Amino acid sequence: MIQISFTDEEISQLDYERRNHPHPRIRDKMEVVYLRAMGLPHKEIGRLCTISPTTLRRYLTTYKEEGLDGLKVFCVQKPRSEMHTYKTSIEEEFRKRPPATVPEAATRIEELTGLKRSEKQVRLFLRHLGMKPLKVASIPAKADPQEQEEFYKKNWIRP
Repeated sequence: MIQISFTDEEISQLDYERRNHPHPRIRDKMEVVYLRAMGLPHKEIGRLCTISPTTLRRYLTTYKEEGLDGLKVFCVQKPRSEMHTYKTSIEEEFRKRPPATVPEAATRIEELTGLKRSEKQVRLFLRHLGMKPLKVASIPAKADPQEQEEFYKKNWIRP
């Protein structure tokens, strides 16, 4: 059990923040520390707040080391693919020469960066870059060359 002593002023601040802070996650943190200040055991606080013992200890340790301001910090970390490190170089390469298929894109990404990724990851990354697959169409047969050239210019991108 983490030993923390609370002053009356700290308890009143915790009480105020647990009710009035604009962010719900921070209100939850304040609630946990407030209940500890009221003398509730860890097991009971975990049950009431529906948090794990590890989370409870992390909140209390943060309060002990950083005070009320430490509890007010809330950062959401989204996982990012290593491909995002090479985003600009991959995008430049693919804008110059668009890949015909996702497997081709995966192979070229591996050649450029050394990162081997599944087709699904590559497809999601390409969508993130704003690229989307285009429908394949056939060139009209037995048409005059002028019509074929217009179709080619309108529907295909030359490398």
